[in-house]
Amino acid sequence: MWIYNLVIRSYALLIHLSAWRNPKAKLWVQGRKDWRNKLQAQLSALGNAPRIWMHCASYGEFEQGRPLLEAIKQRFPQHKILLSFFSPSGYEGFKNWPGADVVCYLPFDSAANARDFIQMVKPEQVIFIKYEFWLNFLNELKRSQTPAYLVSAVFKPHHIFFKWYGGIFKESLSAFKTIFVQDASSLKLLQKAGISQAIISGDTRFDRVMQIKARFEALPFFENYCKGRQVIVAGSTWAGDETFLLEAYTHLGENKPKLILVPHEVDKKSITETEARLKAMGLGYSLYTVVRDKARAEDVLVLDTVGLLSRVYHYADVVYIGGGFDSGIHNLLEPAVHLKPVLFCGQADYSKFNEALELIELGAAKAVLQVPELRESMRSFLHQKDKHLQLQKTLQAYFEARTGSTEKVMQQVFGRA
Repeated sequence: MWIYNLVIRSYALLIHLSAWRNPKAKLWVQGRKDWRNKLQAQLSALGNAPRIWMHCASYGEFEQGRPLLEAIKQRFPQHKILLSFFSPSGYEGFKNWPGADVVCYLPFDSAANARDFIQMVKPEQVIFIKYEFWLNFLNELKRSQTPAYLVSAVFKPHHIFFKWYGGIFKESLSAFKTIFVQDASSLKLLQKAGISQAIISGDTRFDRVMQIKARFEALPFFENYCKGRQVIVAGSTWAGDETFLLEAYTHLGENKPKLILVPHEVDKKSITETEARLKAMGLGYSLYTVVRDKARAEDVLVLDTVGLLSRVYHYADVVYIGGGFDSGIHNLLEPAVHLKPVLFCGQADYSKFNEALELIELGAAKAVLQVPELRESMRSFLHQKDKHLQLQKTLQAYFEARTGSTEKVMQQVFGRA
Protein backbone atom coordinates (compact mmCIF):
# COMPACT_ATOMS: atom_id res chain seq x y z
CA MET A 1 0.00 0.00 0.00
CA TRP A 2 2.90 2.35 0.69
CA ILE A 3 3.96 2.07 -2.96
CA TYR A 4 0.47 3.05 -4.06
CA ASN A 5 0.47 6.05 -1.71
CA LEU A 6 3.90 7.11 -2.99
CA VAL A 7 2.71 6.93 -6.61
CA ILE A 8 -0.45 8.88 -5.81
CA ARG A 9 1.51 11.59 -3.98
CA SER A 10 3.96 11.82 -6.87
CA TYR A 11 1.06 12.17 -9.28
CA ALA A 12 -0.44 14.96 -7.20
CA LEU A 13 2.93 16.73 -7.09
CA LEU A 14 3.21 16.60 -10.87
CA ILE A 15 -0.25 18.12 -11.23
CA HIS A 16 0.70 20.93 -8.83
CA LEU A 17 3.84 21.62 -10.84
CA SER A 18 1.87 21.53 -14.11
CA ALA A 19 -0.65 24.02 -12.73
CA TRP A 20 1.75 26.88 -13.47
CA ARG A 21 1.17 26.40 -17.21
CA ASN A 22 -1.71 23.98 -17.70
CA PRO A 23 -5.20 25.50 -17.20
CA LYS A 24 -6.83 22.14 -16.45
CA ALA A 25 -4.17 21.24 -13.89
CA LYS A 26 -4.71 24.66 -12.31
CA LEU A 27 -8.45 23.98 -12.01
CA TRP A 28 -7.68 20.54 -10.52
CA VAL A 29 -5.50 22.13 -7.82
CA GLN A 30 -7.67 25.16 -7.08
CA GLY A 31 -10.83 23.08 -6.90
CA ARG A 32 -9.38 21.03 -4.04
CA LYS A 33 -8.01 23.90 -1.95
CA ASP A 34 -9.55 24.13 1.51
CA TRP A 35 -11.96 21.38 0.49
CA ARG A 36 -13.00 20.53 4.06
CA ASN A 37 -14.34 24.00 4.84
CA LYS A 38 -16.01 24.32 1.44
CA LEU A 39 -17.65 20.91 1.73
CA GLN A 40 -18.81 21.55 5.30
CA ALA A 41 -20.50 24.77 4.19
CA GLN A 42 -22.33 22.90 1.42
CA LEU A 43 -23.35 20.02 3.69
CA SER A 44 -24.65 22.30 6.45
CA ALA A 45 -27.47 23.37 4.14
CA LEU A 46 -28.69 19.78 3.71
CA GLY A 47 -29.88 19.23 7.26
CA ASN A 48 -30.31 15.66 8.47
CA ALA A 49 -31.80 14.21 5.29
CA PRO A 50 -30.30 10.89 4.13
CA ARG A 51 -27.52 11.29 1.57
CA ILE A 52 -26.45 9.33 -1.49
CA TRP A 53 -23.00 9.95 -2.92
CA MET A 54 -22.13 9.26 -6.56
CA HIS A 55 -18.59 9.65 -7.86
CA CYS A 56 -17.72 10.04 -11.55
CA ALA A 57 -14.29 10.45 -13.06
CA SER A 58 -15.29 12.97 -15.69
CA TYR A 59 -17.89 14.19 -18.17
CA GLY A 60 -18.48 10.85 -19.89
CA GLU A 61 -18.90 8.90 -16.67
CA PHE A 62 -21.44 11.44 -15.45
CA GLU A 63 -23.52 10.85 -18.58
CA GLN A 64 -23.34 7.16 -17.63
CA GLY A 65 -24.43 7.80 -14.05
CA ARG A 66 -27.02 10.46 -14.80
CA PRO A 67 -29.98 8.13 -15.56
CA LEU A 68 -29.39 6.43 -12.21
CA LEU A 69 -29.22 9.72 -10.31
CA GLU A 70 -32.43 10.89 -11.97
CA ALA A 71 -34.15 7.61 -11.06
CA ILE A 72 -32.97 7.90 -7.45
CA LYS A 73 -34.15 11.50 -7.21
CA GLN A 74 -37.57 10.59 -8.60
CA ARG A 75 -38.02 7.62 -6.30
CA PHE A 76 -36.45 9.16 -3.17
CA PRO A 77 -37.10 12.90 -3.35
CA GLN A 78 -36.31 13.29 0.34
CA HIS A 79 -32.73 12.09 -0.16
CA LYS A 80 -29.92 14.54 -0.84
CA ILE A 81 -27.52 13.83 -3.70
CA LEU A 82 -23.80 14.53 -3.48
CA LEU A 83 -21.97 14.30 -6.80
CA SER A 84 -18.17 14.29 -6.95
CA PHE A 85 -15.76 14.45 -9.87
CA PHE A 86 -12.10 13.69 -10.31
CA SER A 87 -11.45 15.83 -13.40
CA PRO A 88 -12.09 19.51 -14.11
CA SER A 89 -13.98 18.69 -17.33
CA GLY A 90 -16.60 16.84 -15.32
CA TYR A 91 -16.82 19.34 -12.48
CA GLU A 92 -16.82 22.44 -14.67
CA GLY A 93 -19.43 20.93 -16.96
CA PHE A 94 -21.88 20.00 -14.19
CA LYS A 95 -21.06 22.09 -11.11
CA ASN A 96 -24.47 23.75 -11.41
CA TRP A 97 -26.43 20.64 -12.38
CA PRO A 98 -29.79 20.97 -10.59
CA GLY A 99 -30.18 17.23 -10.06
CA ALA A 100 -27.52 17.22 -7.32
CA ASP A 101 -27.67 19.02 -3.98
CA VAL A 102 -23.87 19.20 -3.67
CA VAL A 103 -21.31 19.03 -6.48
CA CYS A 104 -17.62 18.91 -5.57
CA TYR A 105 -14.19 17.59 -6.47
CA LEU A 106 -13.10 14.29 -4.98
CA PRO A 107 -10.23 15.15 -2.62
CA PHE A 108 -6.78 13.75 -3.28
CA ASP A 109 -6.75 10.06 -2.33
CA SER A 110 -4.96 10.00 1.01
CA ALA A 111 -6.07 8.00 4.04
CA ALA A 112 -6.81 11.18 6.01
CA ASN A 113 -8.78 12.78 3.18
CA ALA A 114 -10.81 9.62 2.62
CA ARG A 115 -11.61 9.29 6.33
CA ASP A 116 -12.60 12.95 6.73
CA PHE A 117 -14.64 13.08 3.52
CA ILE A 118 -16.72 10.00 4.33
CA GLN A 119 -17.21 11.04 7.97
CA MET A 120 -18.40 14.46 6.82
CA VAL A 121 -20.72 13.23 4.09
CA LYS A 122 -22.10 10.24 6.03
CA PRO A 123 -23.58 8.67 2.89
CA GLU A 124 -26.33 6.09 3.13
CA GLN A 125 -25.15 4.56 -0.16
CA VAL A 126 -22.17 5.21 -2.42
CA ILE A 127 -22.10 4.65 -6.18
CA PHE A 128 -18.91 4.70 -8.24
CA ILE A 129 -19.21 4.76 -12.04
CA LYS A 130 -17.21 2.44 -14.30
CA TYR A 131 -13.48 3.08 -13.75
CA GLU A 132 -12.79 4.69 -10.38
CA PHE A 133 -10.66 2.71 -7.94
CA TRP A 134 -9.14 5.02 -5.31
CA LEU A 135 -7.77 2.59 -2.75
CA ASN A 136 -7.83 4.81 0.34
CA PHE A 137 -11.43 5.78 -0.31
CA LEU A 138 -12.42 2.16 -0.93
CA ASN A 139 -10.61 1.02 2.21
CA GLU A 140 -12.40 3.66 4.27
CA LEU A 141 -15.78 2.68 2.81
CA LYS A 142 -15.09 -0.91 3.75
CA ARG A 143 -13.85 0.01 7.23
CA SER A 144 -16.92 2.17 7.89
CA GLN A 145 -19.23 -0.53 6.46
CA THR A 146 -20.81 1.95 4.06
CA PRO A 147 -22.74 0.16 1.28
CA ALA A 148 -20.90 0.88 -1.98
CA TYR A 149 -21.68 -0.13 -5.56
CA LEU A 150 -19.74 -0.05 -8.81
CA VAL A 151 -22.00 0.55 -11.82
CA SER A 152 -21.50 -0.09 -15.56
CA ALA A 153 -18.04 -1.52 -14.99
CA VAL A 154 -15.96 -3.25 -17.65
CA PHE A 155 -13.04 -5.52 -16.85
CA LYS A 156 -10.40 -6.73 -19.31
CA PRO A 157 -7.67 -9.37 -18.87
CA HIS A 158 -4.90 -6.74 -18.97
CA HIS A 159 -6.32 -4.82 -15.99
CA ILE A 160 -4.18 -4.70 -12.88
CA PHE A 161 -6.72 -6.66 -10.80
CA PHE A 162 -5.76 -9.84 -12.66
CA LYS A 163 -1.96 -9.42 -12.53
CA TRP A 164 0.32 -11.11 -10.01
CA TYR A 165 1.33 -7.68 -8.66
CA GLY A 166 -2.23 -6.34 -8.44
CA GLY A 167 -3.27 -7.92 -5.17
CA ILE A 168 -4.18 -4.71 -3.36
CA PHE A 169 -6.34 -3.62 -6.29
CA LYS A 170 -8.16 -6.93 -6.41
CA GLU A 171 -8.67 -6.73 -2.66
CA SER A 172 -10.11 -3.22 -3.01
CA LEU A 173 -13.03 -4.65 -4.98
CA SER A 174 -14.29 -6.26 -1.78
CA ALA A 175 -15.36 -2.75 -0.70
CA PHE A 176 -18.24 -2.99 -3.16
CA LYS A 177 -21.39 -4.73 -2.00
CA THR A 178 -22.32 -5.32 -5.64
CA ILE A 179 -20.36 -4.80 -8.84
CA PHE A 180 -22.65 -4.21 -11.82
CA VAL A 181 -20.79 -5.16 -15.00
CA GLN A 182 -21.66 -4.50 -18.61
CA ASP A 183 -20.96 -7.93 -20.08
CA ALA A 184 -20.44 -11.64 -19.51
CA SER A 185 -16.68 -11.51 -20.13
CA SER A 186 -16.25 -9.04 -17.26
CA LEU A 187 -18.32 -11.27 -14.99
CA LYS A 188 -16.26 -14.32 -15.93
CA LEU A 189 -12.97 -12.53 -15.20
CA LEU A 190 -14.17 -11.46 -11.77
CA GLN A 191 -15.50 -14.90 -10.90
CA LYS A 192 -12.23 -16.51 -11.98
CA ALA A 193 -10.40 -14.10 -9.66
CA GLY A 194 -12.64 -15.15 -6.76
CA ILE A 195 -14.85 -12.05 -6.77
CA SER A 196 -18.40 -13.28 -6.38
CA GLN A 197 -20.49 -10.15 -5.77
CA ALA A 198 -20.75 -9.19 -9.46
CA ILE A 199 -23.82 -9.32 -11.69
CA ILE A 200 -24.51 -8.33 -15.30
CA SER A 201 -26.67 -5.22 -15.58
CA GLY A 202 -25.56 -3.75 -18.91
CA ASP A 203 -24.52 -0.17 -19.59
CA THR A 204 -26.63 2.72 -18.27
CA ARG A 205 -25.39 4.92 -21.13
CA PHE A 206 -27.92 3.20 -23.40
CA ASP A 207 -30.69 4.51 -21.14
CA ARG A 208 -29.14 7.97 -21.27
CA VAL A 209 -28.87 8.21 -25.07
CA MET A 210 -32.38 6.82 -25.48
CA GLN A 211 -33.58 9.56 -23.11
CA ILE A 212 -31.80 12.18 -25.21
CA LYS A 213 -33.33 10.83 -28.40
CA ALA A 214 -36.82 10.72 -26.88
CA ARG A 215 -36.50 14.37 -25.80
CA PHE A 216 -35.19 15.52 -29.17
CA GLU A 217 -36.20 19.02 -30.22
CA ALA A 218 -35.65 20.25 -33.76
CA LEU A 219 -32.98 22.86 -34.47
CA PRO A 220 -34.40 25.15 -37.18
CA PHE A 221 -31.04 26.55 -38.24
CA PHE A 222 -29.63 23.08 -38.88
CA GLU A 223 -32.80 21.88 -40.61
CA ASN A 224 -32.39 24.72 -43.10
CA TYR A 225 -28.63 24.34 -43.38
CA CYS A 226 -28.82 20.60 -44.11
CA LYS A 227 -31.90 20.67 -46.37
CA GLY A 228 -31.37 19.03 -49.76
CA ARG A 229 -27.77 17.95 -49.13
CA GLN A 230 -26.04 15.01 -47.55
CA VAL A 231 -24.21 15.88 -44.35
CA ILE A 232 -21.18 14.59 -42.48
CA VAL A 233 -21.06 15.52 -38.80
CA ALA A 234 -17.64 15.28 -37.13
CA GLY A 235 -18.11 15.26 -33.36
CA SER A 236 -15.63 15.91 -30.55
CA THR A 237 -12.62 16.31 -32.83
CA TRP A 238 -9.05 17.07 -31.85
CA ALA A 239 -6.20 18.40 -34.01
CA GLY A 240 -5.22 14.98 -35.36
CA ASP A 241 -8.81 14.12 -36.19
CA GLU A 242 -9.33 17.36 -38.07
CA THR A 243 -6.20 17.02 -40.21
CA PHE A 244 -7.11 13.40 -40.97
CA LEU A 245 -10.76 14.14 -41.72
CA LEU A 246 -10.24 17.29 -43.77
CA GLU A 247 -7.70 15.63 -46.04
CA ALA A 248 -10.22 12.89 -46.82
CA TYR A 249 -13.09 15.36 -47.16
CA THR A 250 -11.30 17.56 -49.72
CA HIS A 251 -10.96 14.52 -52.03
CA LEU A 252 -14.64 13.53 -52.02
CA GLY A 253 -15.18 15.29 -55.34
CA GLU A 254 -17.10 18.31 -56.58
CA ASN A 255 -20.46 17.31 -55.11
CA LYS A 256 -19.17 16.84 -51.59
CA PRO A 257 -21.66 16.66 -48.73
CA LYS A 258 -21.79 19.45 -46.22
CA LEU A 259 -19.53 19.10 -43.20
CA ILE A 260 -20.44 20.15 -39.67
CA LEU A 261 -17.23 20.18 -37.65
CA VAL A 262 -17.59 20.10 -33.85
CA PRO A 263 -14.26 20.47 -32.01
CA HIS A 264 -13.97 18.91 -28.57
CA GLU A 265 -12.60 22.18 -27.20
CA VAL A 266 -14.33 25.42 -28.21
CA ASP A 267 -12.17 28.01 -26.48
CA LYS A 268 -10.81 30.83 -28.63
CA LYS A 269 -7.38 29.24 -29.10
CA SER A 270 -8.80 25.86 -30.19
CA ILE A 271 -11.27 27.40 -32.66
CA THR A 272 -8.52 29.58 -34.13
CA GLU A 273 -6.40 26.45 -34.70
CA THR A 274 -9.36 24.70 -36.35
CA GLU A 275 -9.83 27.70 -38.64
CA ALA A 276 -6.13 27.59 -39.58
CA ARG A 277 -6.45 23.92 -40.60
CA LEU A 278 -9.47 24.71 -42.78
CA LYS A 279 -7.65 27.58 -44.46
CA ALA A 280 -4.59 25.41 -45.07
CA MET A 281 -6.84 22.95 -46.91
CA GLY A 282 -8.39 25.77 -48.97
CA LEU A 283 -11.85 25.16 -47.53
CA GLY A 284 -14.38 27.91 -47.04
CA TYR A 285 -16.15 27.74 -43.70
CA SER A 286 -18.53 29.55 -41.37
CA LEU A 287 -18.61 29.73 -37.59
CA TYR A 288 -22.01 28.82 -36.19
CA THR A 289 -22.06 31.70 -33.69
CA VAL A 290 -21.52 34.12 -36.58
CA VAL A 291 -24.04 32.77 -39.11
CA ARG A 292 -26.79 31.26 -36.97
CA ASP A 293 -29.01 34.30 -37.49
CA LYS A 294 -28.23 34.54 -41.19
CA ALA A 295 -29.71 32.72 -44.16
CA ARG A 296 -26.53 31.30 -45.68
CA ALA A 297 -23.46 29.47 -44.48
CA GLU A 298 -20.49 27.83 -46.20
CA ASP A 299 -20.39 24.11 -46.94
CA VAL A 300 -18.20 23.63 -43.87
CA LEU A 301 -19.79 24.79 -40.63
CA VAL A 302 -17.77 24.92 -37.40
CA LEU A 303 -19.93 24.49 -34.34
CA ASP A 304 -18.07 26.81 -31.94
CA THR A 305 -20.39 26.39 -28.99
CA VAL A 306 -21.43 23.58 -26.66
CA GLY A 307 -24.67 21.76 -25.85
CA LEU A 308 -25.96 21.05 -29.36
CA LEU A 309 -23.94 18.09 -30.61
CA SER A 310 -26.26 15.30 -29.44
CA ARG A 311 -29.11 16.93 -31.41
CA VAL A 312 -27.03 17.85 -34.44
CA TYR A 313 -26.30 14.13 -34.98
CA HIS A 314 -29.96 13.81 -35.99
CA TYR A 315 -29.18 15.69 -39.23
CA ALA A 316 -26.16 13.61 -40.26
CA ASP A 317 -25.92 11.01 -42.99
CA VAL A 318 -22.52 9.86 -41.73
CA VAL A 319 -20.76 10.66 -38.46
CA TYR A 320 -17.05 10.84 -37.68
CA ILE A 321 -16.17 10.63 -33.97
CA GLY A 322 -12.97 12.14 -32.61
CA GLY A 323 -10.50 10.92 -30.01
CA GLY A 324 -9.10 7.97 -31.91
CA PHE A 325 -5.63 9.50 -32.18
CA ASP A 326 -5.30 9.91 -28.43
CA SER A 327 -6.49 8.05 -25.34
CA GLY A 328 -9.67 6.77 -26.92
CA ILE A 329 -12.72 7.53 -29.01
CA HIS A 330 -15.50 9.73 -27.71
CA ASN A 331 -19.15 8.76 -27.37
CA LEU A 332 -20.24 6.49 -30.25
CA LEU A 333 -23.68 5.86 -28.80
CA GLU A 334 -24.91 9.45 -29.19
CA PRO A 335 -24.82 9.35 -33.00
CA ALA A 336 -25.66 5.66 -33.29
CA VAL A 337 -28.90 6.10 -31.33
CA HIS A 338 -30.00 8.38 -34.18
CA LEU A 339 -29.43 5.35 -36.44
CA LYS A 340 -26.37 6.86 -38.14
CA PRO A 341 -23.27 4.98 -39.35
CA VAL A 342 -20.11 6.00 -37.51
CA LEU A 343 -16.44 6.26 -38.49
CA PHE A 344 -13.45 6.87 -36.24
CA CYS A 345 -9.68 6.63 -36.33
CA GLY A 346 -8.50 3.26 -35.07
CA GLN A 347 -5.02 4.36 -34.04
CA ALA A 348 -5.79 4.31 -30.30
CA ASP A 349 -6.83 1.06 -28.63
CA TYR A 350 -10.61 0.95 -28.86
CA SER A 351 -10.97 -2.62 -27.60
CA LYS A 352 -11.88 -1.28 -24.17
CA PHE A 353 -15.05 0.23 -25.62
CA ASN A 354 -17.58 -2.57 -25.91
CA GLU A 355 -19.92 -0.47 -28.01
CA ALA A 356 -17.18 0.12 -30.59
CA LEU A 357 -16.62 -3.59 -31.05
CA GLU A 358 -20.35 -4.31 -31.17
CA LEU A 359 -21.14 -1.56 -33.67
CA ILE A 360 -18.29 -2.67 -35.91
CA GLU A 361 -19.61 -6.23 -35.83
CA LEU A 362 -23.06 -4.94 -36.81
CA GLY A 363 -21.60 -3.02 -39.75
CA ALA A 364 -22.74 0.26 -38.21
CA ALA A 365 -19.24 1.54 -37.43
CA LYS A 366 -15.79 1.28 -38.89
CA ALA A 367 -12.31 2.02 -37.55
CA VAL A 368 -10.03 3.49 -40.21
CA LEU A 369 -6.30 4.16 -40.22
CA GLN A 370 -5.45 5.83 -43.54
CA VAL A 371 -6.89 8.85 -45.35
CA PRO A 372 -7.88 6.85 -48.49
CA GLU A 373 -9.66 4.31 -46.29
CA LEU A 374 -11.57 7.08 -44.53
CA ARG A 375 -12.52 8.69 -47.85
CA GLU A 376 -13.81 5.44 -49.34
CA SER A 377 -15.66 4.54 -46.15
CA MET A 378 -17.44 7.89 -46.21
CA ARG A 379 -18.40 7.35 -49.84
CA SER A 380 -19.62 3.86 -49.10
CA PHE A 381 -21.88 4.94 -46.23
CA LEU A 382 -23.12 7.98 -48.15
CA HIS A 383 -24.02 6.24 -51.39
CA GLN A 384 -25.22 2.74 -50.46
CA LYS A 385 -28.78 3.86 -49.81
CA ASP A 386 -30.14 0.36 -50.28
CA LYS A 387 -28.35 -0.67 -47.09
CA HIS A 388 -29.50 2.32 -45.03
CA LEU A 389 -32.90 0.92 -44.10
CA GLN A 390 -31.44 -2.39 -42.93
CA LEU A 391 -28.77 -0.58 -40.95
CA GLN A 392 -31.42 1.53 -39.25
CA LYS A 393 -33.42 -1.58 -38.32
CA THR A 394 -30.29 -3.24 -36.99
CA LEU A 395 -29.38 -0.24 -34.83
CA GLN A 396 -32.94 0.14 -33.57
CA ALA A 397 -32.93 -3.47 -32.38
CA TYR A 398 -29.46 -3.04 -30.88
CA PHE A 399 -30.54 -0.15 -28.65
CA GLU A 400 -33.88 -1.64 -27.69
CA ALA A 401 -32.13 -4.81 -26.51
CA ARG A 402 -29.74 -2.86 -24.27
CA THR A 403 -32.00 -0.43 -22.48
CA GLY A 404 -33.19 -1.04 -18.93
CA SER A 405 -29.83 -1.15 -17.11
CA THR A 406 -30.83 1.67 -14.78
CA GLU A 407 -33.88 -0.19 -13.53
CA LYS A 408 -31.83 -3.36 -12.96
CA VAL A 409 -29.46 -1.42 -10.72
CA MET A 410 -32.30 0.33 -8.92
CA GLN A 411 -34.04 -2.95 -8.12
CA GLN A 412 -30.83 -4.55 -6.85
CA VAL A 413 -29.76 -1.61 -4.70
CA PHE A 414 -33.10 -0.26 -3.48
CA GLY A 415 -35.57 -3.07 -4.15
CA ARG A 416 -38.77 -2.79 -6.14
CA ALA A 417 -40.71 0.44 -5.86
